[in-house]
Amino acid sequence: MTALLADLGRAVRLGLGAVGLAARLFLRLVQLLPGTLARFGLVRDQIHFLGNYSLAIIAVSGLFVGFVLALQGYYILQRYGSSEALGMMVALSLLRELGPVVTALLFAGRAGTALTAEIGLMKAGEQLSAMEMMAVDPIRRVLAPRFWAGVFTMPLLAAVFSAVGIVGGWLVGVVMIGVDAGSFWSQMQGGVEWWNDLGNGVLKSLVFGITVTFVALYQGYMAQPTPEGVSRATTRTVVVASLWVLGLDFGLTAMMFTV
Repeated sequence: MTALLADLGRAVRLGLGAVGLAARLFLRLVQLLPGTLARFGLVRDQIHFLGNYSLAIIAVSGLFVGFVLALQGYYILQRYGSSEALGMMVALSLLRELGPVVTALLFAGRAGTALTAEIGLMKAGEQLSAMEMMAVDPIRRVLAPRFWAGVFTMPLLAAVFSAVGIVGGWLVGVVMIGVDAGSFWSQMQGGVEWWNDLGNGVLKSLVFGITVTFVALYQGYMAQPTPEGVSRATTRTVVVASLWVLGLDFGLTAMMFTV
């Protein structure tokens, strides 16, 4: 019994210590925003690295998600004689939910793992320690540009995902199935609201961008400086970031529908 309590206390102490370290790192990254924007070239390069190299998988995934949404939605709406509302259903599903969530999950798997591996390898190669010896703050020089680049990139990628998904829904619904094009676009235009739908989707993608990017950087920064440690940190990035995205999605959705 004593050993069990000791193990439990040790686990709680380690967990609280990790939360404290994560909170301090996050606050430091937020405080470094003005200085990071002053050297926007570093942020621009990371936006290109994170966004441009993730664009292909985001666009292709959005296209196929739009295909499936239109196909499934048409046969469901047809039962109730509401097939003309297909455009509104596709747009609302993408803008409110699938666009931000699926983009965040893909972003965690593509860009998040790349960030964790990059920072972890820099730590394993003692590059971060060398920066500290040269009086260069690695958080300011390495982590902050990558963090804010991820925050700026995520809403853009979510917008691309939703836009391509809507085009995919149009291709299946209008071109392949034969839904009236005017009804498809007019129902979408009349049913989508700027703040309740589009604004909530942008807010979700911004929160997910902060979460996924911070988890990736934290796991890389705290990784053990060994190949096994970097590998475990990369795996933890995908698992932890995905769980945080799904949990936050539920909380944000509940809050948006009650406010």
